[in-house]
Amino acid sequence: MIMTSKNSKILGVITARGGSKGIPGKNIKPLCGKPLIAYTIGAAKSSGVFDKIIISTDDPAIAEVASAYGCEVPFLRPKELAEDKTPHLPVMQHAVEWLKKHENYEPDYVMILQPTSPLRQAIHIKEAADLILKSKADSVLGVSEMPSHYHPMWALNMNEGGMLTLFHNGDHVRNRVKQRQLLPTTYIHNSCIYLFKTGLLFDKENPSFYGEKVAAYVMDPKYSVNIDEPSDWEEAEKALKAITNNQLPI
Repeated sequence: MIMTSKNSKILGVITARGGSKGIPGKNIKPLCGKPLIAYTIGAAKSSGVFDKIIISTDDPAIAEVASAYGCEVPFLRPKELAEDKTPHLPVMQHAVEWLKKHENYEPDYVMILQPTSPLRQAIHIKEAADLILKSKADSVLGVSEMPSHYHPMWALNMNEGGMLTLFHNGDHVRNRVKQRQLLPTTYIHNSCIYLFKTGLLFDKENPSFYGEKVAAYVMDPKYSVNIDEPSDWEEAEKALKAITNNQLPI
């Protein structure tokens, strides 16, 4: 287990509400023969990083599958924290507060593990934990390099009259960077890794997952598939098969 000291604890929280509209039953729907959630549970357990891995769900069916794959199910999430637009912050606050009250458990760090990132590997979790401890950052986010055709310096803004300017600085389109090779590298959060100091959840002025020092954990885009829509499911299946065929860990 990776720790800063003998007293350090890292909690893994798998967040999986029921009621997905885009892909009904998404979190336990079979992906290449296993429930979607099983990939995240397996990676978390194999990482050796956590002294506790739990699921926060409102759905008894999801809870049953998670338990079968070795994840703790200490509670069922209240319905008011499982709405379509419920943000992650109160969900994580509830989980940490519940464990403190009912199990006298208080972690030093928390990682959000979303089942919609099934290609996240155990090594990614290990390296992210190493990074937060070595860098002494407040948090670590998983990121991937942004493809050049999506680069913000090539993005355009259109005014009410239909005229275009460069989005990032309002300049004339003719002044955009002409060659892809001259663009600075930029990154996009891939939703695979959220790791942070627990106290950030309860900051009196600005509760969040981030703090002041946010370290980047850079991941290969092939592991960064995030499932939101049916088309994403097909992409995840293809990517997972490619990884398996190359005999990489899954």
